[in-house]
Amino acid sequence: MVIATLAFYLFSAVAVVAGLMVVLSRNPVHAVLWLILTFFSAAGLFVILGAEFVAMLLVIVYVGAVAVLFLFVVMMLDVDFTELKSGMSKYVRIGSLIGLVILVELVIATSAWVVADSAPDMRAAITPALDEMENTVAIGSILYTQYVYLFQAAGLVLLVAMIGAIVLTMRHRKDVKRQDIVGQIYRDADKAVEMKDVKPGQGL
Repeated sequence: MVIATLAFYLFSAVAVVAGLMVVLSRNPVHAVLWLILTFFSAAGLFVILGAEFVAMLLVIVYVGAVAVLFLFVVMMLDVDFTELKSGMSKYVRIGSLIGLVILVELVIATSAWVVADSAPDMRAAITPALDEMENTVAIGSILYTQYVYLFQAAGLVLLVAMIGAIVLTMRHRKDVKRQDIVGQIYRDADKAVEMKDVKPGQGL
């Protein structure tokens, strides 16, 4: 029990410090690396809570895909961050005002938050015992039975978002030769190949 408590405080402190460094780091590459450390620390907290499946999802999806993608994009785009920061200085006042409003809303919401006395019993009622069913099996049985339609709807939303991102970022350039599949299918076979009579000692 003492080891679990020490591990909780260790992972929590690392997660908080790494999260602050994500915001405060001037170098974007260092910010992404701090973000990866934050994800690993959060995964450690999930392991302590007994949610190994969620912890592995956090490591595989966010660290293995999202954070690494951010890192490669930041390193390969070669963005002029000096010019970018100079443009952001115009919106410091309105950004600070919006941040202050969000902070006030969070303080009001958390100060009025009261935990019900029956909340622990309600959480334990839907959670099977570990000796009866593993948490991965429990999540799968609930997700693919009771919430299967919501799960499919979330997948459709992500699909539409992916298609929208592709459509918005795709640019048709005239100087780039693209494949014409319809033209290739319906082309005349006699005109597809042109025979050249190359004489000895001469080129095309």
